[in-house]
Amino acid sequence: MDRFGGVRAGRGQRSCEPSLPARVAYGQQVRRGEGSAVFVILVYDVAQKRVAKVLKKCREYLTWVQNSVLEGEITKANLYRLKRELREIIREDEDSVIIYILRTTTYSERQIMGVEKGKFDQIL
Repeated sequence: MDRFGGVRAGRGQRSCEPSLPARVAYGQQVRRGEGSAVFVILVYDVAQKRVAKVLKKCREYLTWVQNSVLEGEITKANLYRLKRELREIIREDEDSVIIYILRTTTYSERQIMGVEKGKFDQIL
């Protein structure tokens, strides 16, 4: 087990658990040593038969906000992995994924009109 709680695989083997946390909650800082993080907003418009796969893959890294929209802090390495994995799911001649990358959320503000769909429930 490594210092992040993941299992390290031997040479030529793949680990069943990632050595770095794949997901960082909204507003949570990435720990030192995990690489630089960025805040992203991901919006997708894909064919109905691929929606569930795209959503499932994106939720491994980001937080669902509302239909076809996810957001959150992610390391640059995990953003690269997410994009690579999405390319395997979508058809680039039919589907669309847009990723807005913000290096900081210092000057941003989130305003919600109507029902907040991706609300965080805090369970203690």
